[in-house]
Amino acid sequence: MRVQRRPNGRFAAEPCECRFEQRRATLVERAHIPRRYQHCSFDSYEASFPGADRSLAAAHLMTRRFVDGYPATTEGHGLLLTGSIGVGKTHLAVGILQSLIVEKGVHGLFCDYRELLKEIQHSYNPQVLTTELDILRPVFDAEVLVLDELGASKPTEWVWDTVAHILNTRYNDKRTTIITTNYADAPPGGVATSPQRAMRDETLGDRIGERMRSRLAEMCVVVEMHGADFRQKVGRARFA
Repeated sequence: MRVQRRPNGRFAAEPCECRFEQRRATLVERAHIPRRYQHCSFDSYEASFPGADRSLAAAHLMTRRFVDGYPATTEGHGLLLTGSIGVGKTHLAVGILQSLIVEKGVHGLFCDYRELLKEIQHSYNPQVLTTELDILRPVFDAEVLVLDELGASKPTEWVWDTVAHILNTRYNDKRTTIITTNYADAPPGGVATSPQRAMRDETLGDRIGERMRSRLAEMCVVVEMHGADFRQKVGRARFA
């Protein structure tokens, strides 16, 4: 706290900037962003993909505008970032989340789709004290949820039911969801695209069910991203 003199001449204690910085740091920590992606921001995305496909530049611009307009212009809608492997979908999704936390004090959460399903399955073990609801409650309640790699797990009836439970709950509560997927958002009988061919012609509807794919059309604006696999070029592992 710091003491400030007000226009009427009286002195009053007001929160200092360090308090706001501490709160932002706490919100970032509670978002559970993996260490690999903690550096991700809009600025680092622009630096990582110089001269990339026009769709990546358009995606960068659109996601920045999304953050600038949140929540007044977004009205509970989210984004569905689709595209082939290594074009920076997760990078942009985390950039959105970090910007919303830092700039607007949003309570956000990052979830890896596959890890979330594994945690839920593990909760069915009678020796585990954590329940399915314990795991899902933060996912339901997050003001902004990043659901990374949607469709990455092998589709089963249980997977479809679980995805439906998560998406329908957030849809009904009008909470914002940012989703990344390697599978094309194409309706049944749609024209094949490069992301589809890359994933053996399967679509997002094949992986999560057409009913939930249709639900996503109401929840999220689709952002298509195309380009070469960044990990096979600049991002390739090497020793210093």
